[in-house]
Parts: sequence; structure tokens; C-alpha cells
Amino acid sequence: MKKWVVANWKMNGSLQLLQDYQQAFGNSENLIVCPPTVYLNQSTMLTLGAQNINEHPKGAFTGEISASMLADVGIKYCLVGHSERRQHFGEANDLVREKAELCLGNSITPIICIGETLEQYQAGKTLEILRTQLKECLPDSKDLWVAYEPVWAIGTGLTPTTEEILSTHAFLREKLSTVTLLYGGSVNENNAESILGIPNVDGVLVGGACLDIDKIQLIYQTSASAN
Repeated sequence: MKKWVVANWKMNGSLQLLQDYQQAFGNSENLIVCPPTVYLNQSTMLTLGAQNINEHPKGAFTGEISASMLADVGIKYCLVGHSERRQHFGEANDLVREKAELCLGNSITPIICIGETLEQYQAGKTLEILRTQLKECLPDSKDLWVAYEPVWAIGTGLTPTTEEILSTHAFLREKLSTVTLLYGGSVNENNAESILGIPNVDGVLVGGACLDIDKIQLIYQTSASAN
């Protein structure tokens, strides 16, 4: 079965990159592209997802985007609680849950990001932290996805071992039997095959590598043959 690839451009990219994606992936299945908000209505050939929403349904919040606005332009997926949002914008678990609930209320699938810091990982607290995040971040719904992204692996080139990812995703699957589970954190064209081959990994959330059209094509090709 083909596995999911979610490409998070973060605050990067351009119309040219979007056009490159359209040429490479137009009408492809199992690929979700999350560009900056300004590009979200620039393609009908790609499945686009948002990187964030505001926790309020509407109001005097200059520069913010609501879930209903995303729904209005046909967006069906949205990242929620990415570690960079937690780190740079102070988003706590309760806020992540609020955003996820707004997504669900607007027929948008929230891709809820969870993961431990390096300090927590070294202290052996990974499952403890994830257990808390699952309890506090996830609404009572099956219509959501979860992306496990160890914070210490994002943008560092470091990744957990295959055994660690296997163990963590087995824990998540036990808690979330029918939820799509993604792995993120320094996924690239060299490690995607091994990561996608791990049981209970339904896809990957890709950061830096997705800005290179050749690299993301290789990752997507790998996802098509993973089982």
C-alpha cells in the first residue's frame, strides 16, 4: 500500500517551486503539500495543506488565518502543534487541542505533531511525554492524524534508530488503532525507505528535503513501493 508523504515547506518556497511540484506530482495520490499560506489557492493539481491556523474562529487578529477560511478555499489538511510553533510561539498542549477542534469543526483533518525534546529523550521520558501529549492535544475524534516528530531530530540531520521508531510507533498504534501515523524529523531521500518500511509508520512528514524537487521525488517514489 502506498504510504503518505507530507511536505512541509515552512517559511520557504516560491511560485516556481509550486509549479515544479505540479509538473512532478500533478494529481498524485498520497502527497500533501503544505506551502506558506499565500500559495494555498494557487494550485488545483495538488492536495494542499496549511501549516497553521489561529485558535479563534474569527476576530480582530491581524495577520492570522482561521479554519473556516481554509475550508473556504478547499483545504482539507492542516498541521497543528508543530514543534517550531511550540518553540517560537509558545503553543502549549491545550492550544494545540483548540486548533485541532476548530479544524475538525470545519471538515479539515488536523495533523497533530507530538514529540520529545533532546533532554527528555536522554532522560528516557519519550513515552511519558507522548502519553501526556496524546491526552492533552487530541480531541475525541478518529478523524485526525498524528505525526511523531522528536524535537531533537528536526532540522538536525539526526534521527532515532529504526528500533526506536518501531517502539514509539507501536506505542502510538496501541493508543490510536485507526489513526494515520506519520514519522517526521530529518527525513530525507537516503533514510525514507527504511523509515517507511517500519510497521505502523503510515507515512512521513518531510521538512528540508521537500524544498529540493529531486529529493522529494525520490522520497515519493519510495513511498509508492513501501509496504
